[in-house]
Amino acid sequence: MKLSICPTCGHLLQFESMSCRRCGAPLGFIPGNMELSALVTRFGGVVSPKARPDEEWHPCGNAGKADCNWLVPVETHEPYCLACRLNRDVADLSDPAHLAKWRAIECAKRRLLYSLMRLGLPIASQTDGAARGLAFDFRASTKEAQVFTGHADGLITINIAEACSAERERQRIALGEPYRTLVGHMRHEAGHFYQEVLVTDAGRIEECRAVFGDETEDYGEALKRHYANGPREGWENSYVSSYAAAHPWEDFAETWTHYLHIVDALDTAATFGLTVVPADGAERATLAIDPYDAPDIDSLLLAWLPLTSAVNALNRSMGQPDLYPFELAPLAVAKLGFIHDLVRPPRGERSPAKGPARATTT
Repeated sequence: MKLSICPTCGHLLQFESMSCRRCGAPLGFIPGNMELSALVTRFGGVVSPKARPDEEWHPCGNAGKADCNWLVPVETHEPYCLACRLNRDVADLSDPAHLAKWRAIECAKRRLLYSLMRLGLPIASQTDGAARGLAFDFRASTKEAQVFTGHADGLITINIAEACSAERERQRIALGEPYRTLVGHMRHEAGHFYQEVLVTDAGRIEECRAVFGDETEDYGEALKRHYANGPREGWENSYVSSYAAAHPWEDFAETWTHYLHIVDALDTAATFGLTVVPADGAERATLAIDPYDAPDIDSLLLAWLPLTSAVNALNRSMGQPDLYPFELAPLAVAKLGFIHDLVRPPRGERSPAKGPARATTT
């Protein structure tokens, strides 16, 4: 993702920042412009970007509780920002442990939504009455009821225990996963939703089936088989992860997740002006395109593969596991290409309405 510079002191700002760590300038993220801006506070809690003092915004109603730095246009009369209006049910926040976990989860959700908006994908809120919309439940398990992370008809449920690093690592080891993060959960579950929007609703089921397999296979039985017998033998030759081999729906969601990993990480690398010179003497990998508007998957991977090799080597130098512990076989690359064409079809085939303006709640 693109990083910002404080216009007051020139300090590097992070996406989650509420204020500049150097000069203390208040900051707010403006979804319409996709930018983190220094703010001028006006009467009645209204704020304006320093560069555009005629605009009127107000902080999200979750600015205090969730450290949400997204802004809301004053004229909408909405108390919450685009991201927070997607929430349906949140665990009891009077519990300090729940509050800390919720903040971490909200941060991961905002990163997901940033990517969706950069791709120009439709974001509608079920809580606003949208027929095909998103909603989020962030809940805690109890003795009476276990909460499972998953997706159903646009409702993404996250067990807030996933925000605990120790618990997440325990589950990662128990399930034999190389990688388990909150952002990964968000992207994966959103992948299930956008398969419904971009494939089912768009009449592209047969195309998708030709790439990912027959999704009419019994889903429950497929997962039971996966957890009972372990990953399918030879999954590395066709899938981005072992879990992707469990069922075509999971294959789509895992591939979608990897695609978002790729474009967002490349966007961040481009912001820092990173250039990778492969050790094998191949041509250096530079990113002269916007990863969120790349012409094809090959142009993304041309930069992605050398970058991940370099960053994995850096992680090992620090005694850390690989940042990107995956290998992409040709069939997995073809699936990534299908995802790319879903979200960024050839320019001649794009709808005039496709773009950040579609990322609004209705």
